[in-house]
Amino acid sequence: MSKQSKLEKRILALAAAFALTFGIVPNVSAMHIMEGYLPGGFCIAWGVLCLPFLIAGFMSIKKTLNEHRNLITLLAMAGAFVFVISSLKIPSITGSCSHMTGTGLGAILFGPSAVSILGLIVLLFQAILLGHGGLTTIGANTFSMAIAGPFVTYGIYTLCKKVGVNKRVGIFLAASLGDLFTYCVTAFQMAPAHHAESTIGGAFVKFLAVFAPTQVPLAIIEGIITVLIVMGLETYAKPELRAIGFIKEAK
Repeated sequence: MSKQSKLEKRILALAAAFALTFGIVPNVSAMHIMEGYLPGGFCIAWGVLCLPFLIAGFMSIKKTLNEHRNLITLLAMAGAFVFVISSLKIPSITGSCSHMTGTGLGAILFGPSAVSILGLIVLLFQAILLGHGGLTTIGANTFSMAIAGPFVTYGIYTLCKKVGVNKRVGIFLAASLGDLFTYCVTAFQMAPAHHAESTIGGAFVKFLAVFAPTQVPLAIIEGIITVLIVMGLETYAKPELRAIGFIKEAK
């Protein structure tokens, strides 16, 4: 067994242990939006909106693995990172919480479409086996965490590359702002369903204000962690990063 394969197995084992340590908490409000917190019509609408992105994500992953089968470990590690880091949560408001998303890493490496599938798998696993979040709100949570955030992350990372921003600074900005945008979408999803004492716009601002004190520092931390992980991958997983075009072939 190669040194790199041993390292990958150790990382996956640590990820699983970390996730079990911090993730197994019987609390249905442990993801973005808890079970039953959105009306049925809203849940269906967000689920339907996710479908084209999930189809694109499935095709993206299939294409990647058909061309480079050895990338399956790196893809699994990106999914494990989402699971682990999104299990670390801070209570924010009734029916929700603040936590890092971890989807920025996968979006930067594999593109945002692939992350929609990784995020859906993580959310399903947490909802069914760990009691985090819920099945009725899986569509809304998938859209905010696994679709909206990753697309913003990828867009910012691509823009930073085009304008010549330092690579690590670009990764930090992309992961941090993608995380923050996820919570902007979450606030937008919750506002129409819970605005009895104000307008939808007022409820949206209120939700953002409640999320901000915990989510802003978490977003900064996620940006730093993402940079550190990419630095580690550049050291130990160069062949895989070359295969996806993240680093250029040495001449």
